Amino acid sequence: MKSDTSFEHRILITGANGFVGSWLQRELKSREHELDITIFPFGHGTTSLPTLDVRKYDQLVKLVDDCQPTAIIHLAAVAAPTEAHKAPRLAWDINVTGTMNMAYATMEAAPDARFIFVSSSETYGESFNDSMGKPIDENAVLKPMNAYGASKAAADVLIGQLAHEGLNTIRFRPFNHTGPGQTDAYVVAAFAKQLAEISAGLRSPIINVGNLTAYRDFLDVRDVVRAYADVALFDFPGSHGQVFNLASGKTRRIQDILDLLINISGQKIDVQFDPKRLRASAVESASGDAAAALHTLNWRPTIPFEQTLTEVFEYWKENAASRHAIRASPAR
Repeated sequence: MKSDTSFEHRILITGANGFVGSWLQRELKSREHELDITIFPFGHGTTSLPTLDVRKYDQLVKLVDDCQPTAIIHLAAVAAPTEAHKAPRLAWDINVTGTMNMAYATMEAAPDARFIFVSSSETYGESFNDSMGKPIDENAVLKPMNAYGASKAAADVLIGQLAHEGLNTIRFRPFNHTGPGQTDAYVVAAFAKQLAEISAGLRSPIINVGNLTAYRDFLDVRDVVRAYADVALFDFPGSHGQVFNLASGKTRRIQDILDLLINISGQKIDVQFDPKRLRASAVESASGDAAAALHTLNWRPTIPFEQTLTEVFEYWKENAASRHAIRASPAR
């Protein structure tokens, strides 16, 4: 791992206003006392950040040319499987065409910049079933089973191909990650939000759930963005053109995660199964082997999962308390 402390790191982030992008900015800013770092964050939708549309190639070329980044961390995506399922054409436009545009804009306007592409463990899909519950490594066949996974797999393959044409790239396939600030479109945040609302008296002590039998590999978002920041700032021999799983190698049953959160909340909760949410999981168990990231990048998860859950609950508790205060305040 090498870096010149006098070197100016110019880091361009797409999707910077999202959950992961926000934590990535914090991670990079925490290193500004050691390194010369300039961050160029770009978002989408309603945001205080400058916006960009990754579907517009000419706009991206101008952006990259203006910023002249030393590294680009490409997070912009339709990132929730449920959202991709509802709008598959949009998911493919942004996740595939948008990634292609960003990669080619980089090759055209800043060919020496490192292009860090964030793929997903969802690209493995049916390979999890083939592995019979064992952690899978980066050599597992990509067999996506939903629109999100398929669009990410297509972009993943594209970036791997462009590495052979000169793109200075590293790809990541992160497994499930959560943390404070994640939306309730994801299971941990959904549980924590309901529990926090119960704690604040905003709802009765009943939590509605779907299938709790699946096993998943979970990480803290702060461990994940640490890997992105590392490869944006440092040179790791043997990493060029490679793809890395980010995973704990351990699975946790969704039921056990809910039980932990209930215990953290200190409440007595009536768990009710909602027939509308009871869908069989296409993948019963999914876990990843991150030995390559450890060997090449010296990366491993460090934040205890119980700490992550506690902080997620506290985040939603503060959110619920604010809403409760607004409801309780007299009308003016």
